[in-house]
Amino acid sequence: MKTKILFFLLLGIFTGAQTNRFFYEYKFIPDSNNKEDVKKEMMLLDINKSGSAYYSHDKFVADSTSRADLQKQINSGSGNISINKRERPGQVSYKVTKSYPEFKTYLFTNISTDKYKILEDKKPEWKILPDKQKIGEYNAQKAVTSYGGREWTAWFSSDIPFQDGPYKFYGLPGLIVKLEDSTGSHIMTLVGNKTISTPAEENEAQLPDNVRILGMGTKELEITKDQYKKVWKAYVNDPTKNMREMMMKSGGDSNTKMVFKMKTQDGKELSDPNQVFKEMEKRTKESLQKNNNPIEPDLTK
Repeated sequence: MKTKILFFLLLGIFTGAQTNRFFYEYKFIPDSNNKEDVKKEMMLLDINKSGSAYYSHDKFVADSTSRADLQKQINSGSGNISINKRERPGQVSYKVTKSYPEFKTYLFTNISTDKYKILEDKKPEWKILPDKQKIGEYNAQKAVTSYGGREWTAWFSSDIPFQDGPYKFYGLPGLIVKLEDSTGSHIMTLVGNKTISTPAEENEAQLPDNVRILGMGTKELEITKDQYKKVWKAYVNDPTKNMREMMMKSGGDSNTKMVFKMKTQDGKELSDPNQVFKEMEKRTKESLQKNNNPIEPDLTK
């Protein structure tokens, strides 16, 4: 009886402009050489009648706060705009959307200051196994798949009648309530859910015509997975290339003044572009070395 009640409750969500929000605790190991360093992030899977979106709760809050603060400064008309980026605006920067009923799947991610929208060209091919167990309060069944360069085990629950799940995973006869790769590097576990009003589209602040902010006001460039791999390799080989090109272009425009500033780890402020780029390259390469265990290795090969 409990299952039937839940089934009709969830179906009832779609009669109005409402969304079922599922909360997943995401545990991951960024550095395969340091398996004791396990990170945690609360991820959201929002499901409504048109599709789903999977993204970081912390990043969503940080981005919303930054947008509101920027718009407030613009509306004040003071002419001064200050952008203060938070040190930890969420550790997971990507977002995955799926549109129903065909489950057309996109990955939204950034490389440096450029935004990309990557169409997924493969769907998970599942093998459903007879194993069953309780995951939290849900009766779940086991399924396995090879996807994105990893071997995955999923536990899905037919108690929740959505054929969806975290990240790019879907296609099982029930919601995926736990997902884990064979190395234990990436684990997503459902920890709660609630019904909310369908969130409105988050629009970026409308910048004045004479103001440009890196990473803002630009739309995602839609590319294929193969194209993304090429862009990623180019970035790894030369992390500051697009920043240098941007500076060179602005140098020929008398109406544009581009200022590069950053602080070293010991607090020293750098303003000379060459020093800034050198420090940026150093930090990027250090970061890449420590983040060598991505959720989808095939994308960065």
